[in-house]
Amino acid sequence: MLLQSKLALGLTFLLAVGIAALTLTPIINVPAPVEQSDKIYHALAFAALAFPISFFRPSWLLVAVPAFAGFGGMIEIIQPYVGRECSFYDWFADLVGIVLGVVCGRAATVALPKAFRP
Repeated sequence: MLLQSKLALGLTFLLAVGIAALTLTPIINVPAPVEQSDKIYHALAFAALAFPISFFRPSWLLVAVPAFAGFGGMIEIIQPYVGRECSFYDWFADLVGIVLGVVCGRAATVALPKAFRP
């Protein structure tokens, strides 16, 4: 397996585990510093999730993007069972993040000098 494939899979797996851990643990009653800031966190987390594959293995995006969307949806379905709320808007923020991560990953591929590109 190519190094680029290993990086894409490894980073994506680590990010998915981190996202699952942070979104599926009971929340401590800490007030959010900004109204609806959790939507920003969702978008940023899923942008980070989509970035490695879009950068290292863009040909995998046809499978990865629906998988990421399904992952975000499953998190929202499971959250009520761990003392959190299920929110369509959180899932929508996940989808926005996926698009943002794909766009940034593809832009980074073009913008970086050839020595740093996959």
